[in-house]
Amino acid sequence: MVRKMKNKKAQMKIQQMAFMLIAVTLFFVFAGLFFAMIVFSDIRKAAEGLEERNALLLVSKLANSPEFACGNAFGSFKTSCIDADKAMALKNNIELYKDLKGNFWGVDGIEIKKIYPTDYAEIECDSGNYPECGKITIFQKQGIGVSNFVALCRKEGSGGFIEDKCELARIMVYYGGDNN
Repeated sequence: MVRKMKNKKAQMKIQQMAFMLIAVTLFFVFAGLFFAMIVFSDIRKAAEGLEERNALLLVSKLANSPEFACGNAFGSFKTSCIDADKAMALKNNIELYKDLKGNFWGVDGIEIKKIYPTDYAEIECDSGNYPECGKITIFQKQGIGVSNFVALCRKEGSGGFIEDKCELARIMVYYGGDNN
């Protein structure tokens, strides 16, 4: 009888030890998952910050790229100057770049919007109303927008003379739309 009591006590202590080991293991598993969740959220924030920084750099680079830049067309070389005629030509021929539009610049959308003068600010430019318009959407915008101020210049004929006309504009680059 004494022996059965000792066996039951020993079995009870073994069961208690097994439950404690399971509880300690579960505690460390949950603590590890919590730590991993914190680490991965920091990595996600860092990746989003890096994507935004790249978009900001791209906005500055885009205004000076050959597809948009004024170059020497307006007297002297200008930085952060977009040739509106080039932008319209690119917009009108974007179908030729269908396969490249997302990969060529690595963005989800590009839009140029006049800020001053505001006469036609909300009118989308097309070949019928250019230059009496205020927005040139190269391809459809989606995602998070990053912008930079630029000079939007074009050649304009008046009174038998061709003159340079520059206006204040903002170039918007959209990234990280539906792909996240």
